[in-house]
Amino acid sequence: MARLKEEYKKDIFPELMRKLKYKNPHQVPKLEKIVINMGVGEAVNDSKILDEAQEHLATISGQHPIITKARKSVAAFKLRIGKPIGCKVTLRRDRMYEFLDRLINFAIPRMRDFRGLSPDSFDRDGNYSFGITEQLIFTEIAYEKVKHTLGMDITICVKCKRTEDSRELLRAFGMPFKKA
Repeated sequence: MARLKEEYKKDIFPELMRKLKYKNPHQVPKLEKIVINMGVGEAVNDSKILDEAQEHLATISGQHPIITKARKSVAAFKLRIGKPIGCKVTLRRDRMYEFLDRLINFAIPRMRDFRGLSPDSFDRDGNYSFGITEQLIFTEIAYEKVKHTLGMDITICVKCKRTEDSRELLRAFGMPFKKA
């Protein structure tokens, strides 16, 4: 079992149940999935960049990414419907907890000029989204293999009723939010 999942079951779950004053254990917020998306706009001109993005995303997540294709044609960007423009991975269960553990403890502290993640990036369903400007913050990627610095969007989907509950869950996991 993943270390963070074990910690959730033993420590975080009972603490949240007490802190949020829930009587039913099914009301306590829990992680549903993590979606990592890499939009590679330069892939329109050079398909090797997309292959590199796919390789890096597979290394980071431990899962083979799917290629996302353009849904609309945009003449200004020389983009046609169905052209590959990015890749994404959806992590669930143990892989999700292992990725979140590596993200919080190793990757985020390696960000340049990091002062904390925005506590306002929650949507109305309690999901948290943020962007990373370069894939080099992950220790799995060898610096020598990187030809292009690529960013990614990470969405942490939380199953809960209120945004405040979702924020409390991520704080309990150790997510470094900015101090207000």
